[in-house]
Amino acid sequence: MTLLQLKYIVKIVECGSMNEASHALYVSQPALSSSVKELENELGIEIFTRSSQGIALTVDGAEFLTYARQVLDQAALLEERYKHAKPRKQLCQVSTQHYMFAVEAFVKMIESLKSDEYEFTIRETRTRDIINQVANMQSEIGIMYLSDFNKDVIGKLLREKHLEFHPLFRAPLHVFISRSNPLAGKKVVTMEDLKPFPFIQYEQGEEGSFYFYEEAVWPDYAPKQINVTDRATILNFIIGLNGYTVCTGIDNGDLNNEKIITVPLDSDETMLVGWITNERTKLSKAAETYLDKLKAVVADQGYALID
Repeated sequence: MTLLQLKYIVKIVECGSMNEASHALYVSQPALSSSVKELENELGIEIFTRSSQGIALTVDGAEFLTYARQVLDQAALLEERYKHAKPRKQLCQVSTQHYMFAVEAFVKMIESLKSDEYEFTIRETRTRDIINQVANMQSEIGIMYLSDFNKDVIGKLLREKHLEFHPLFRAPLHVFISRSNPLAGKKVVTMEDLKPFPFIQYEQGEEGSFYFYEEAVWPDYAPKQINVTDRATILNFIIGLNGYTVCTGIDNGDLNNEKIITVPLDSDETMLVGWITNERTKLSKAAETYLDKLKAVVADQGYALID
């Protein structure tokens, strides 16, 4: 069944005869009659009765005509919306772990787009939520990391959900600490050095496990531990409580550098930061621009990009 066949039926009814309808549609009468017959055969109903006096709708045909007009009305609305509408809003949605460089790239993406209308969303959220949002196409891109510890579990989950991980850069581990912290003057700190201070990590919910932690390493035992859900809170606790958290080391000048610094952590572990996409979708122009800005922000911080 095609929209063209539905238009033929409606026009025949409007004209009252096959001959007049064929002239109005610029279609030969045999072709028009054949198209109607094909539709009747496909549906298994008789739409018109044919006699020497002409044609008339059957009971099934009258019911069919009601549905046909509804479909054609909806098709007309679609044409009006997309054929003759002004340029559509630019859309882009990103889900990310709590990375300041991801937000900075998002700002640069918005600034670079010459668009009168747009609707963008960025979500700093839990690791499992990032995966689910990209899998469900709520977000085009997810920003997260893999490590030697979590790559097998996270990689299996990504494959099951038809997601692809694209490496961006590999970061040695650092910690965020307050400038007033006694460890602030050290060139490198160890987990043992950090033991007296509150360990602050992003809460992953009831379904979270070690494999979903945003922190690539954590203390074997933390006598003081605080779980938080947002980046502003974690920074306030670093300053107010002399806490620390494990990070990539990129601060983007967004940390209030008078109060917080990054210090390398003595660890063999690294964070392979990248983005995930749904293999079933094609990225929008805005999403592609975002990735370009993300790469530029990371490169500006002196990290080598992974092709």
